[in-house]
Amino acid sequence: MSQEKPRHFWLCADDYGIAPGVNAAIRELVARGRLNATSVMVVAPSCTPAEIDALKNAGKAAIGLHLTLTAPFRPLNPGFTPLAQAAFHPLPSTLRLALLRRLDRAALAREVDAQIAAFAKAFGQPPDFIDGHQHVHLFPQVRDAVLDAARRLAPGAWVRQCVSATALRARLSDPKGLLVDALSRVVRRRAQKLGLKTNPAFAGTYTYRRDADFARLFSGFLKGLPEGGLVMCHPGYVDDELKRLDPLTTMREREYTYLSSEAFPAALEAQGLMLN
Repeated sequence: MSQEKPRHFWLCADDYGIAPGVNAAIRELVARGRLNATSVMVVAPSCTPAEIDALKNAGKAAIGLHLTLTAPFRPLNPGFTPLAQAAFHPLPSTLRLALLRRLDRAALAREVDAQIAAFAKAFGQPPDFIDGHQHVHLFPQVRDAVLDAARRLAPGAWVRQCVSATALRARLSDPKGLLVDALSRVVRRRAQKLGLKTNPAFAGTYTYRRDADFARLFSGFLKGLPEGGLVMCHPGYVDDELKRLDPLTTMREREYTYLSSEAFPAALEAQGLMLN
């Protein structure tokens, strides 16, 4: 272990609210001190008052809004457009519409405001931070609505940016990570101009293949992570609701198993890191 003072970082479990099994796994890890942040999908059907109360009582953790704008989820704002079969568009279509600047700006702003308001009503305060399901908060047009809403409705919140602390050469096999890195540079610059806080560094993206070695990947996420950096994760138990709503299933259980194991604190100690 390094003799230097340990660096603190955020380990954030995304997708609270997506399914009961994911919710339960996240709460267990929070209670054990294995997570110190989670972000909540207020539009998801398993984000119920009971599940929110259970999270409030699970333990100490920052709780943020996991802005959701992709299928199969539905908007809170009844006037949201464009839609696909009464739901948000799938991720590829949403990204394409955003890149072409074809999202309805007014409807988008109302939806972002509505999700922040729903979070504040459920938790009794604005979110501690704002990020996005499938990184949608980084997309063109969406990022403008998010930064504006954060400035107005949650000025104390930090906005997740995903510029990696890992060297580019080590990330060439992670095209998703390279894309969110590029999109994040714009978000980070605009947030700074607005006086909004962002996390100083980010890690956690990978291809989610069934053969992925999460323990090895996680050690890589920690390398070079500065004080206050953020690592994203997706632990959970697989249940029928998760299978219905999301393709990321078995890897959630693999992540949960690792974060529950003694290999996890050993990896932190080896890198001179500890949770905030």
